Amino acid sequence: MAEQQQQQKHPGGRPRLEFDLRMVEDLGKIQSTHSELAAVLGVSVDTVERRLRDDPEFCSAYEKGLENGKSSLRRIQWKAALGGNTTMQIWLGKQYLGQRDQARQELTGAEGGPVAVVYLPRGMGGRETEETAE
Repeated sequence: MAEQQQQQKHPGGRPRLEFDLRMVEDLGKIQSTHSELAAVLGVSVDTVERRLRDDPEFCSAYEKGLENGKSSLRRIQWKAALGGNTTMQIWLGKQYLGQRDQARQELTGAEGGPVAVVYLPRGMGGRETEETAE
């Protein structure tokens, strides 16, 4: 009789929350943060992080969504570049082809002449140089 009662007894603690894994995947697709995932699912960030750590199905759904979202975004970017979007072409060239902007700086003095260099004596914000040190 005691054995029967133990089997019927509630195991204690809160019942485990069940999540719609399709929703978790969809949230991953739009690169939702753990905080955003928690807000939409109505749980704490700790709960989301615990599930990501301890629940392989939950973690797999989220990671699958993250990767599918990146792939979709990449597809859209390539489509935009191939469609003539110059900004996207330049950005992708920098990301994947090692292209970069070359910034050239040229310093000139008054009216395009040489830059004048002034050495301030010690105590006026400058430091001693060979010319001023004695």
